[in-house]
Amino acid sequence: MKYIVEIAGERVAVELDGDTVTVNGESVRASLAEVEGTPVRLVTIGDEMHRVLAHRTGTRGRYSLSLDGHRFDVEALDERTRTIRDLSAASAASGGPAPLVAPMPGLIVRVAVEAGDEVRAGQPLVVMEAMKMENELRSPAAGRVRTVPARVGAAVEKGALLVELE
Repeated sequence: MKYIVEIAGERVAVELDGDTVTVNGESVRASLAEVEGTPVRLVTIGDEMHRVLAHRTGTRGRYSLSLDGHRFDVEALDERTRTIRDLSAASAASGGPAPLVAPMPGLIVRVAVEAGDEVRAGQPLVVMEAMKMENELRSPAAGRVRTVPARVGAAVEKGALLVELE
């Protein structure tokens, strides 16, 4: 089985085949043994033995490893999962702060920013009335206001651009 392991931003290809481990094309004998009654594992790589404590963290494939007293944050994914995750991340990459759009049809009551203003994430930008309730719409990200198409008193449809950020 082939894995892609990421440690400190560096990716390493690791292939497991029985008691042989190949790392970036270099093969070595390795084994893993549990220390009964503890979360500690003994890893033997060639002639060296190491104590390892592994904890799963966050998403699939992420671990915090304590290896002979040193801590490492590691992500180990099989080749297929790594490729899928990379493709998903590439397609979801942001081209900058997201624009503020109307979440529903309504009437613009207040506009709190002008073009050129610096805003922080979560800062109120526009207040719109919908279904007899005022809704304060906040900045989805930090950035600078490029344009403000929203105008007080204007009726807007769902998805209408209210504030464009850069």
